[in-house]
Amino acid sequence: MSEPGPESIPTSADPRSKRPTKRRAVTPHSEVANEIQTLFKDPSKDLQLPNAPKPRTVASLSAPPEIVTNVQGSSAGAGSGEFHVYKASRRREYERLRMMQSEVDNEKNDEAWEKERAETKRKDDEKTEKNRRRREKKKNARGKKGGNGGGDEMDIAPVKDSAAPGSMVTMGDQDGGAGEGQLGQQEVPGVIFHDED
Repeated sequence: MSEPGPESIPTSADPRSKRPTKRRAVTPHSEVANEIQTLFKDPSKDLQLPNAPKPRTVASLSAPPEIVTNVQGSSAGAGSGEFHVYKASRRREYERLRMMQSEVDNEKNDEAWEKERAETKRKDDEKTEKNRRRREKKKNARGKKGGNGGGDEMDIAPVKDSAAPGSMVTMGDQDGGAGEGQLGQQEVPGVIFHDED
């Protein structure tokens, strides 16, 4: 056996040949690769994106004919092309009716969704109002029970100015030492957060 030489190279692949290279079947992968290569050749060039297709409506379809001009007489037989004319006419009419029905269905669905949304919003508002009234009632009851009227401030005894926030001060220290062991220790709050509605 001899070594492969220039004779074994296909004629179209030989650089000395003037024949064009064989074109292979284009696969989807190679087609997309070619498109991407074309885009990367000139990155500064603007891309032309196709417009989004508009949804078809009854108004976008052609109207059914008002007057049919080429009507056959009663004694003539139908020609070979009449069946296809009739079939195309029937298909257009069915398409028009189907689109009209779909528009009616879409309107009904939108209306039902709006009703459901309004009902859900009404129920949420009622529940929110009920909870707000309950909180107000609880707040008022707590204010009357505490005796300070508002009920917003926590029941904390006043603390000396020298006490640092977060330090522990006994009630006896505030009263000048009287009743030192009777009451427990109370923490001086650093920051007070009040929940508001």
